[in-house]
Formats: sequence, C-alpha cells, structure tokens
Amino acid sequence: MEEVILVDEQDVEIGTLEKMEAHIQGKLHRAFSIFIFNEKGEMLLQQRAIEKYHSGGLWTNTCCSHPRPGENNNEAATRRLMEEMGFTTTLSKIFDFKYHALFDNGLIEHEFDHVFTGTYDGIITPDVKEVKVFQFLSIQDIKSDIKLNPEKYTAWFCIAFPKIEEWMLNKSTIKKEGAI
Repeated sequence: MEEVILVDEQDVEIGTLEKMEAHIQGKLHRAFSIFIFNEKGEMLLQQRAIEKYHSGGLWTNTCCSHPRPGENNNEAATRRLMEEMGFTTTLSKIFDFKYHALFDNGLIEHEFDHVFTGTYDGIITPDVKEVKVFQFLSIQDIKSDIKLNPEKYTAWFCIAFPKIEEWMLNKSTIKKEGAI
C-alpha cells in the first residue's frame, strides 16, 4: 500500500493516507515536480502512459510524484526520476505551489508541490508503464502549444509552466548582469 504525506497549508506534515484514498477525498498532500532541461535550454516533456490513474495520455513535465513517509523531497525526486525516466542528475529546488484539480474520473489532486530542476543530455530510458513518449521542446514552442491546445497538458503543468518560464527569465537576467 503506497501512502502519501498529508500536510497543512504551510506544508507541515499532519499524517499519512493511502495514495488513492487521498485522491478520492481530495486531501492536501506533499508532491514534487521535476523539470529537466538540456544544454540548449529545451525542456524534457513526457506524455503520460494511457493507463495512468489520471491524466493518462496528457503531456507534462519530466517527472512528478509523491515522497514516501520519512523520505525528504530531494531524495524522493532523485529516486523517482530514476524509476520513471531511467536517469539521475543533480536537482535543485526552485519554488513550490499549491493546486487543486478535479478529474473526469472523480479523483482530486490537492497538492503542495515542490518544484525541482536539473540539466541532462544523456540517455533516457523511461518506464513504459509510466511514460508513453518523451521529447525536448523549446520554452516558446511549449508556450505556444499550451495556448492553442491546453487540453493536451496536465492541470499541474499548466499551473507550473508560467512559474518555470518566469524562473528561467530571472535566471537569464541575473547571468546577463554578471551576478552568477
């Protein structure tokens, strides 16, 4: 039985609950999302396997999941990136956000999502039970496609993407000013 960590609005742990039960009840729980970029600055997207318990077939960020009870977010993100996409890389936490989304199958995502980023240009061997296909795309191409086809993307990706875009712009501005 896989459990998630229930949290309050400030991400303070308040208990655990079986994962599917948390999604049925819509309980706020801890999660993470990973956004991997290649050296060209393109983002690695995956199309979720059709069989996923929700959002099957939709495009999303590189990897996302939930830390296990007793596991810190960075360890969980590193573990899950290997399990889902078949590689590891150094990850850095850049921000977090909360969201609430209802799905057609009656499940509810209510997550306190910790966002990590990293760079990778090597071999990718995803778990076919998790990932249908993957691709690197430019930020501009993703932004344009979300505007034209928002229904092709997961709810959390559409919320996190503008924040990632802002983070990248700020990072680029700092580099240009010589602060890095």
